[in-house]
Amino acid sequence: MALPHRQAASKGLHPMLFDPTQDNYVPSSRESEIMKRVLLPVDGSECSLRAVALVISKRALYASPEELEIHLANVQPPLSNDVSRFVSREQIAEFHREESEKAMKAACDLLEAAGAKYISHHLVGKVGEEIANLADSLQCDQIVMGSHGRSAFHEFIVGSISLKIIHLSKIPVLLVK
Repeated sequence: MALPHRQAASKGLHPMLFDPTQDNYVPSSRESEIMKRVLLPVDGSECSLRAVALVISKRALYASPEELEIHLANVQPPLSNDVSRFVSREQIAEFHREESEKAMKAACDLLEAAGAKYISHHLVGKVGEEIANLADSLQCDQIVMGSHGRSAFHEFIVGSISLKIIHLSKIPVLLVK
């Protein structure tokens, strides 16, 4: 059984890992011509905020930064079916919306302070699948997301949302550590 990163490599997909302490990521001329839509999955963590900061700092390098569409997304896990016995669908939807807005607040504040336009997406489901599906439906050119930088052993046992998204995505995924 091939590991997810080897399966991705066998498909000709090569995930990129960006270290924000190094100012070494500059979109290639080909990338800057085609990068019009970027998806930023955020969960409220410092890691996801570093990804937002990277997109803000590098947006001037794109061919047309004022035309760059930034899509901010948060995925909330579904509640168990037992909850729906006691709580209405409307209350569950409101709960997911509130939790999503909390997780996105700092990222929204960063984008607004930078004068960057963005569109928010509040989703419920399995994170990897929802992000890959959203990127596909929006026809995004790239996904930029934070990486928690856990150990290989932890990733093997628990799994990784980043690896799941890399595996499911049809577009480049830039991981920011």
